[in-house]
Amino acid sequence: MHPAEGTKRTRLLRHTSGQTKETWDVLAEEAPLEIVITHQRPKTGLLVEEAFAVTMRTPGADRELALGLMLSEGLIERAESVTGIDSTEPNKLTCHLSHPPLRSLEHRQRGLYASSSCGVCGKADLTQLELPNIPKLDPLSPQIDSTVLRQLPKTLQLHQGNFENTGGLHAAALFTPDGKLISIFEDIGRHNALDKLIGGATGDIALKLSESVLLLSGRVSYELIQKAAVAKLPIIAALGAPSSLAVELAQKFGQTLIGFLREDRFNIYAHPQRILSS
Repeated sequence: MHPAEGTKRTRLLRHTSGQTKETWDVLAEEAPLEIVITHQRPKTGLLVEEAFAVTMRTPGADRELALGLMLSEGLIERAESVTGIDSTEPNKLTCHLSHPPLRSLEHRQRGLYASSSCGVCGKADLTQLELPNIPKLDPLSPQIDSTVLRQLPKTLQLHQGNFENTGGLHAAALFTPDGKLISIFEDIGRHNALDKLIGGATGDIALKLSESVLLLSGRVSYELIQKAAVAKLPIIAALGAPSSLAVELAQKFGQTLIGFLREDRFNIYAHPQRILSS
């Protein structure tokens, strides 16, 4: 039996009640992905190839990850700016842009490597933490009933297949305000899961981001809030806790931020007007 994509089997010794048994376990896979971008210089037409990032991720939806990362890092404003994505060798993607990146790649000059759990690691200094031109959100839309909101974790659990198998994956899921699941992506990294979700939101789904609810399976850091803001996501709910900077940015960007979401309770840290009480 072959393990599902994004997982690997390994042998182990399981110790239970004083007894040791050799058996198999399923683990979340972690592997590097190198992302390179190409574009033409406007005046000379010279083709330029630049290293963008090396990130540790769970294999699967790599194109969505690369696209979402370019969008959330502000290199492009729309998916149509990418004319093609090639995979000529394992664990490497080359993304072809129709124009030079909107942000210089020097903002990652401290190092191209980013771990699966750290979205800030490649930043050169604090001036690079906040992206310019964060879109403004409708302060009153969308709205979600608190009863519907409390049911979202159950739906997430039902559709988070590889987490059930491994216990080692984060998820980012997109819902309609009436609780219908639109899409879900898993990854060993919280940031990667959200980038995959953003990169996979094409066509009608992309148009509905500003009308949707984002649910995260873990804690909420500052950069997850920023990625959601770039994607025009107005409501962010999480099963875990937010950081202090995440709360500050959600307040600044006009996003509703919810933490510790459970069937019987949740905390609202910013812009509660989008949550309706039954």
